Amino acid sequence: MLHPLEESTIMCPYCGESFTVIIDCSHADQDYIEDCEVCCRPIEFHLRITDNNNYQLSVNSENE
Repeated sequence: MLHPLEESTIMCPYCGESFTVIIDCSHADQDYIEDCEVCCRPIEFHLRITDNNNYQLSVNSENE
């Protein structure tokens, strides 16, 4: 079962460092920007909630 807040580990598309982020799954599809905790560059997050109540998260650099 999907909870409103989920933890996910991502890799920064700029510096390559991994870190944990909190994802708000209470809204279906979301696109937003958060800064990398290590290099502070903006990361684009693309969150999709699937029909079987899971989530798909992809991250990209600002220019991808």
